[in-house]
Amino acid sequence: MSAKPLVLIVDDDAELSAMVATLFEREGWATHAVLTGGDGERALAGQRPDAVLLDVMLPDANGYELCRRWRAAHPGLGLMMFTARGDPMDRVLGLEIGADDYLPKPFEPRELVARVRALLRRQAPGRADAAMLRFEGLSIDLLRREVLAGAQSVALTGVEFRLLAALARAPGQALSREALSEAVQPGSYKPQDRTVDVQVARLRRKLREASPGTEWIATERGEGYVFVPR
Repeated sequence: MSAKPLVLIVDDDAELSAMVATLFEREGWATHAVLTGGDGERALAGQRPDAVLLDVMLPDANGYELCRRWRAAHPGLGLMMFTARGDPMDRVLGLEIGADDYLPKPFEPRELVARVRALLRRQAPGRADAAMLRFEGLSIDLLRREVLAGAQSVALTGVEFRLLAALARAPGQALSREALSEAVQPGSYKPQDRTVDVQVARLRRKLREASPGTEWIATERGEGYVFVPR
């Protein structure tokens, strides 16, 4: 990572991009703004940004498809989607396909800065949580965002990985849905309880498929969820 984190802004609203770039430059971050998905792909390949702000609706591309492709190609990339569409299911879809965060327009500038700061902190090498969580039969690389069940890699979305990391950092301790919502997406937007339940159910299924016969996550009635190592 360079001395100045680089944030790539991919949005066809040039006025908004200029405003966001000014906000970020005041924070000491470098920015590069493009108006199309194609230019975004070229900038991503050539400049290797630390984080990307990606609009859902672009003139030449579907932001969801770009998010899916970029996440597969760059697992460690900090990726935030934003859009004028405020439907909660749109947000869930964005997180499901690999976005780290999702902010609907119009947004509060201070909230955007706070969220991107948190995103960059997670990307930074040498950060406090840059470590490996190891359990019998399961390892979680917090830096590379990789999970191994035995020798088998477990493919998780960004949301699922953060849920697992939050739970595994406190083995045996029940975490409430509110705490898990904050781990998934810090800020004012909080997924509904049922959304957290759905995400945990999918995470459980993937872990179960990778390590048959082992249940890593238990439900504590009235409390939330708890990571149960072997």
